[in-house]
Amino acid sequence: MHPVVVSCFVFLVSALRIDGFKICPRRCSCYDSSNFLDCKGRSLTYIPRDVPHDTWMLDFRYNNLTEIPSGSFSALWSTRIVLLAHNRIQRIHSGAFESLSFMEKLDLNQNHIKHLPGDLSDSLQHLIELRLSNNHLQYIHYKSMQYLENLEKLDLSGNKITSMETGVFKGLYKLRHLFLKNNRLNVIETGFFLMLQSLEALHLENNNITTIQGEAFASLRSLSLLCLNGNHLNHIKFKTFLNIQTQGTHLQLANNHWICDCDLQRVFGKILSVRHLHVDDYGNITCSAPGQLTGYPLVAVDSQLCIAETATVLVITGTVLVTVIAAIVMAERNRKKNTNKSWNDSEGPIDAQEK
Repeated sequence: MHPVVVSCFVFLVSALRIDGFKICPRRCSCYDSSNFLDCKGRSLTYIPRDVPHDTWMLDFRYNNLTEIPSGSFSALWSTRIVLLAHNRIQRIHSGAFESLSFMEKLDLNQNHIKHLPGDLSDSLQHLIELRLSNNHLQYIHYKSMQYLENLEKLDLSGNKITSMETGVFKGLYKLRHLFLKNNRLNVIETGFFLMLQSLEALHLENNNITTIQGEAFASLRSLSLLCLNGNHLNHIKFKTFLNIQTQGTHLQLANNHWICDCDLQRVFGKILSVRHLHVDDYGNITCSAPGQLTGYPLVAVDSQLCIAETATVLVITGTVLVTVIAAIVMAERNRKKNTNKSWNDSEGPIDAQEK
């Protein structure tokens, strides 16, 4: 081939690579009309370096990626959606997403991630949806979330989270949906949901929750759905839910370890009387204790719980009252007996003198 022709060909290929969208990474498919890069299920072990710069959506799902190194998505300022679900990702390096400053959706579901880098949110101010479900996260730090100021949906379901840093979500002013179901949370502390005034749905079902601190939900001014079903709650405080100041909040509380007694009946009675609180699954709430009520729906026995307690109190009170009355009667008899004896003792000498 003539040298001039070869030179022109090399120049043309280089120009196409610089232009971007006409050259596609090996084993991937590119769709120019939608600026979509499809690398789904291609057995990739790393992120290709030659991704077209004007790509709007990246799909790397169902591959063999084990980590996201720093600079993996360099110069992809047009990218809005990155799908990385169903890989084997264990580690996200610092600066992994630093070039994706306009990304709106990041899907990392179904991986093996144990920790989130402290700078995860540094370049993700435009992110609207973050999916991290079904990973191996155990603890969530504030630094990893602090700059997600436009985030509306955060899915942390199906992890191993036992606790979270106080105020961990306080920078997420626009968050509307928070999924924490199927984790290992034990205590819901005051401060976990600090400043989430736009939050509409909070999913905490299927954890190990035994305790909810009194002010835990106090800052949730827009909450319309609170799911606490499938936990280890046995008692709750009325104030915990009264602190939710909304126009209407639907509560889901079934499948817990409820101890059905008069106190529980009173709490639910108060909750059901509050206009803006609605227990959606009240009919499915069953007793775990005491033994004679195990498995019974609370709605079937709630009217009897305080009656039984009242009857017990009345029996005890009656027994005490009878005992007290008997004691008074006995004391009065003894007093009269002693009085009569005193009179008899005093009359004896006088009779003797008269004789």
